[in-house]
Amino acid sequence: MTPPKTNAGIARTARLVAVAAVALLGLAACAPDTAAVEPWDGGAASRATPTPEYDIPDATTGFDPGYIVSDDAFYDSSSMSVGEIQTFLDGIDCRPQDDVPCLADYRQTTTSQPAVGGAHCAAYDGEYRERASSIIAKVATACGISPRTLLVLLQKEQSLLTRPSADGYLRATGYGCPDTADCDQEYFGFFNQVYNAAWQFRQYTEQPKRQYRIGKVQVAFNPDSACGGTKVGIRNQATANLYNYTPYQPSEATLADPETGDDCSAFGNLNFWRLWHRWFGDPEAERYPGFLPECSRLVGGHACPPGPALPTRPPAPVE
Repeated sequence: MTPPKTNAGIARTARLVAVAAVALLGLAACAPDTAAVEPWDGGAASRATPTPEYDIPDATTGFDPGYIVSDDAFYDSSSMSVGEIQTFLDGIDCRPQDDVPCLADYRQTTTSQPAVGGAHCAAYDGEYRERASSIIAKVATACGISPRTLLVLLQKEQSLLTRPSADGYLRATGYGCPDTADCDQEYFGFFNQVYNAAWQFRQYTEQPKRQYRIGKVQVAFNPDSACGGTKVGIRNQATANLYNYTPYQPSEATLADPETGDDCSAFGNLNFWRLWHRWFGDPEAERYPGFLPECSRLVGGHACPPGPALPTRPPAPVE
């Protein structure tokens, strides 16, 4: 969940498709949400037939609040193609709460978005009745964010993969939904939410001097200041992004009982880690050995720049 953008960000976002507002509900992002999640089996399972689960590592021993996800995993926009995203969604045990389609069947007309410039989001070409899998893939590519990051975010915030609802589609990624106020209706709608979340993650990356940054930072356990908090040694930009988006860490009680916790529990970032483990494996993993350049592992959120062009052979002299 994140507060809305201001200034130029609001002006840019106003061009996005607006969805008719409905009665506002409290955001459920801080509630536990992993029990109903099913793993990806490559699409072999029907959405009506639950797939077998595999174990999530013990949160009390495996979760590191300073390193929730590697930069390589968080920013790898090539980690899933649109076809792989569709297959993944087809394999989820989806049981809608309202008369809405599952995400695998969801379509929305999207609007083109201009390139922001620099290393920020590239242009997005809108389409008529675009599938959710295409929206996720294209937003991921445009903003340099892994589609896995977006899929986990959609589940963490609104259970949109397993228990979609009309309100869930409006608030899909929790963007513009601060903990102390109702969601801003300006940012309602699936495409609006997915694009803005990716835009915001890129914004955090390009302008990292924020409250939550790499280094030792005080992080609360809950929106209630009486619940306290501790300093967390944030080790990478992707983890800083998660705290800027959802500024709470799990308390000892939350780690000891990640399904229930206590009155001071906030589950968001712990659930991000648990859901990633369940669907995609270790979120801290990297694709390449450490001896390769850091940019090959997207450290800091940026890929290696294109190398110099290979020399070409001069044309043979004409005789």
